[in-house]
Amino acid sequence: MDAIELGLFASRIEAVCDEMGAVLRRTAFSPNIKDRLDFSCAVFDAAGELCAQAAHIPVHLGSMAYAMRDLVGPVDWAPGDMLIVNDPFLGGTHLPDVTLIAPVFVTETLLGFVVNRAHHADIGAETPGSMPVSQRIDEEGLVIPPSYLMRHGELDEAFFERLTRATANPQGARGDFAAQISANRSGVARLQALIETLGPAAYREALAALNDYAARLAGETLRSIPDGEYRFTDYMDDDGQGHLDLPIEVRLKVGGGQVTVDFDGTAVQVPGNINCPLSVAAAAVYYVFRCLMPSQTPACAGSFRGIRIQAPDGCLVNARRPAAVAAGNVETSSRVVDAVLGALAQALPERIPAASQGTMNNLAMGSRQAGASWDYYETLGGGMGGGPRHRGLSAVQTHMTNTLNTPIEVLEMAYPLRVLRYAIRRGSGGAGRHRGGDGMLREYQFLAPAEVTLLGERRRRAPWGLNGGAPGAPGENRLNGERLPGKVCLQVAAGDRLEIATPGGGGWGRPAGAE
Repeated sequence: MDAIELGLFASRIEAVCDEMGAVLRRTAFSPNIKDRLDFSCAVFDAAGELCAQAAHIPVHLGSMAYAMRDLVGPVDWAPGDMLIVNDPFLGGTHLPDVTLIAPVFVTETLLGFVVNRAHHADIGAETPGSMPVSQRIDEEGLVIPPSYLMRHGELDEAFFERLTRATANPQGARGDFAAQISANRSGVARLQALIETLGPAAYREALAALNDYAARLAGETLRSIPDGEYRFTDYMDDDGQGHLDLPIEVRLKVGGGQVTVDFDGTAVQVPGNINCPLSVAAAAVYYVFRCLMPSQTPACAGSFRGIRIQAPDGCLVNARRPAAVAAGNVETSSRVVDAVLGALAQALPERIPAASQGTMNNLAMGSRQAGASWDYYETLGGGMGGGPRHRGLSAVQTHMTNTLNTPIEVLEMAYPLRVLRYAIRRGSGGAGRHRGGDGMLREYQFLAPAEVTLLGERRRRAPWGLNGGAPGAPGENRLNGERLPGKVCLQVAAGDRLEIATPGGGGWGRPAGAE
């Protein structure tokens, strides 16, 4: 296969993922999926190795790439099957992220899988938004082990009914699950058409060539990192249960085009919900090294061959059941990125940026009042860290999330909310030769009583600067002017105002004129 043929093949298999995403977006019911685009789509080979992905959510995609082989291997697959799972300790991330997996058969031979993962704002937790300040996973909603949602093309109606009835809005849940089913059906049809055009043998050869090409590009990137050992420790503010300054320690061992990322020294798992399975930590590690690779590097298993990940069993980034994990997927993954970047900055000081906001500023809210039940969840952008060649962007999602904001018009039309302010938080980026980006301000007024959960980080410890750059400003949460903790669940009344000020990014380099 020559370079042109390989490029065409890569584009065609990526287009399968893009079309799946388009179907999911256009058929979903909830603003969280259709407006914020909190979903991801990917293609895997018959062994569960990543073949292609769309440019969706890094924490979804990297964790699927890490866990899919173990997830699909034990299953007795047949044409028309569809598996559903959200269990973080069996291939998921946190409970709201529900994954649907469909096998792709051609001439009765299993040749791959299409997969999508979407965030459901209601997965059956007692608190609206299904992102509680929890202490056990069973407090976070419905745990779905790998289960057949469809078998031989037939929907398991009784099982589907149990899934949707676990939510406060069964009709909306049915709509979003149906959208995920439709996306996978589209992916199966398109991948089958591609394989039939090429032939199964040629398709397998093309996948092998794609992975080898990715491995060559990735190997060149890893060999560009000076051999050695690099350490960095960053900290989680708290776990929401009174435990503060929890270390995430990273040691990079680099040599011969191989990298080992060792989390020995990281805090043990905690009572709060910032624990995460190793697949989530792996997603953060993969993301960082993928950012160093050339833009044309295919997003497939070959690009990760040279990366090994180690973490003590039962630590914060390799937690054991029944640890609470709701915020681990969103907050701890962000800190893993910061820790790996901090270690790499010692090896590549002219390539690595300062810390970005380091949080997704999770906001979950809603009501369980009879006749007026609603659930909503969103993440908020902040400041990007300044880099060696650029200042940081302001008021953007950074690193492990890639969602849009919910348009104010959609938010106010769908829920009893009013957005009073949505603005850049001027001056919150850290000073430097290249300033960190500014965070943002978002202020809500509640038009009816509601329950609100905030899960945020970088409220106590600011995003760090690099090479003499100043840290960004920490974030702040306020209700009616009174400061709130970073992680809190509370009741609000009609007329109450919630303001979230997100962190700025760290600055890079000493400011001009500084000694």
